[in-house]
Order: sequence, then structure tokens, then C-alpha cells
Amino acid sequence: MTDDQLFHKLLSEVEQWVAGPGERWAERIEETGQAPEELWAELNRLGFLRMAAPREYGGQDVGFTRWMELMEVFSRSHGSVRMIVHVVNGIWRAMDGHADDEQRKRFVIPSVTGDIKIAFALTEPGNGTGADITTSVVREGDTYYLSGRKHLITFGVRCDYYLLAARVEGSTGHRGTVALLVPRDAPGVEVEDTSHTMGVTGTDHASLVFDRTPVPVDHRLGAEGEGLEVFLGGFLTPSRISVAMSCVGLAQRAQQLAVEYARHRVTFGKALTRRQAVQFMLAENAADIEAARQLVLHAARRFEEGAPDASMLSSMAKMHAVTMLTNVTDKALQVHGGLGYWKSSTIERVYRDARAQRFEEGTNEVQKAVVFRELLQRATSQDPEGTIR
Repeated sequence: MTDDQLFHKLLSEVEQWVAGPGERWAERIEETGQAPEELWAELNRLGFLRMAAPREYGGQDVGFTRWMELMEVFSRSHGSVRMIVHVVNGIWRAMDGHADDEQRKRFVIPSVTGDIKIAFALTEPGNGTGADITTSVVREGDTYYLSGRKHLITFGVRCDYYLLAARVEGSTGHRGTVALLVPRDAPGVEVEDTSHTMGVTGTDHASLVFDRTPVPVDHRLGAEGEGLEVFLGGFLTPSRISVAMSCVGLAQRAQQLAVEYARHRVTFGKALTRRQAVQFMLAENAADIEAARQLVLHAARRFEEGAPDASMLSSMAKMHAVTMLTNVTDKALQVHGGLGYWKSSTIERVYRDARAQRFEEGTNEVQKAVVFRELLQRATSQDPEGTIR
């Protein structure tokens, strides 16, 4: 088979799973409030958690842009299914660029093969998600002692390690930041389960407290001062693109449900599809979804090429796609009328899951700040004296 044929075979497998077993998992998760280990095991057995990783790591070596096409399909499923696939297929990438050979064997490859789970731990309750982190370490010999707090940590309850951002005590800005792999069961780690959320039911979340938690220095990725590079470049840029594509996939699911409902719902002797107000809503949705999809794919291609504008485009894509998803799901729910508000209706779950995308990997306000900062940097480099031309 050619690479193109292999990809389309994989795409077909994902589409069939999402439409069949994936829907049954969605029902089970909503009924129980849990995304159990059996789901993780099934996704791993099918190879769905290692699609984007290199073959030498046990992955399927799907290029990033094509991986986004698969992510689009996964995102039509339950929010917890999408979250598992999104995180596991991405977190190896953040580690790999700064890992040495021994760390690849201990952490990167086992995270790809499913032998260990790693949670991304950047966000803090009193800070943003950038250089203002205050969780700190003090080095004593070959050990860092970690103190501080993290919250909103996805898979923070069930993971084996935290990929955690901290700073050397007394440092400021990017200087002194470190990326550490912290064992979940290390001394001085306190984990509070905060998993009860509006949507994305079943995904576990945690608030974390570290009280002089010992972390071996050889668990640090890269050098001191490179911590934010691991998080902002290695994870956040591709992750924002992936979240943007998740918005596209979930919007497609909402649109599919709305069209299906409108075809069969009859009022005053007419199907809703014969009413111009509904026709216009569904037509606008279709155009908005496609526009967002093309922007996301453009950002994905630029990231895959290593282009300097990839970070800005990732924020543009996430910002635009999240706004699109908000509008599309609102219209899709409106098409369903009052019945869409009941939990017996799939659109109700889709609507709840969609709301989470507005702050995953940074709110739209954060994305706008990133885009403006890069626009200003470009303008300054082109006209350093600020003269009007």
C-alpha cells in the first residue's frame, strides 16, 4: 500500500469506530460519569493513542497535518474520548525535543506505548500559563525539592507522572524555568480530585500541592532556563492547533445532528428543512465550519514545516475555531427546540462539551494577546523607529 492508501485505511477505521463503539462508550460515560481504564486499553490496543509518534517509538508515524484530519473525526465522539486521544498523541512531542537518550527510554517511548500516563502540569491557581509561574524548586545535590500549587490538571488523578513547569527559586521570567517529570506517588504530593465538570464528563482533573517533593535532577528535560520552551513550543503550539481541529470536528457533529433532526421534525405540516430560517442557520454553519477547517489545516502545515508564524497561526486557528463552535452549537441546539435541552438528546452533551473548548489551551483573550504580540514584533522589526511610511 502507498502512504496515501494506508492513511485512508486508517481514516476509515477511525470513522467506523467513532460511529460504532465510540457512541456506545459515550453513552456509558454519560451514564456512569467515568472514562474507565477499559476505554484507555481499547484505544491503545487499536493504535489510536500512538498515531502521531514515530515508528521507532512504537507509533504509526502519521504526519502532523494528516493527524489533524484524524483528530477531526475523533472529535465527533464524546469529549473524554477526544481528550484522551488528543493528550496522549501530543505529550510525547513536548518531551522528545529536549529528552536525552535515557529519558526517551524511560519516559517518551513508554508514554507512546501506553505503559505510563503523563499529565501536563502548567496552570497555577494564582497565575496564568506563561512565565509568571511561581511553583519553585531548590536544588540540593542531584535532587530538586519542589514546592507550589497547580490546578485544572487533566488526568492529574490517574497519571503516573506530571510533566511540570517550575522555576529555580529566586529566578524571574523565562530564566530559571525547568520542565520536570514528577512521579505521581512522590513524597510531598497532595492530589485533590476536581473531576466534576459541566461537560467532558469522565475526564479526571486535579488540583495539586507540592511540599518539598523530591525530584531527581535527571528527571529534568533540557537545561535550566528551557522549561517554558518545552511547554510553549513543544506542546502548546501543536496542542492549540489540535484543540482548534477538535472544535471543527465537534461542530460537524452538532451540524450533523441538527440536519438530521430538521429533516424529520414536522411542524404545521412542513419539515424544518423547508423553513427558510432553519435553512439559513444550517447554511451559515456549513460555511463557518469549512472556513475554520481550512485555517486549522493551514496552521498545521506551517507547524509541520517549522515556519516562524506557526505559533501565531495556532492562536488564530484556536481563536477562530472556538468562536465558530460556539455559534454552530448554539444554532444546532436552537434547531432542536426545547427537546435539545433534555439530557436524552445528544445535542445537549455536544453543547456542554463545546463550552470547554473556550478555555482549553488558553482563552480567546489569551490567543488575541499572542496574535497581537507577534503582529507588533513584526511591525517593529520592519520599522524599528516607529516612523510612518
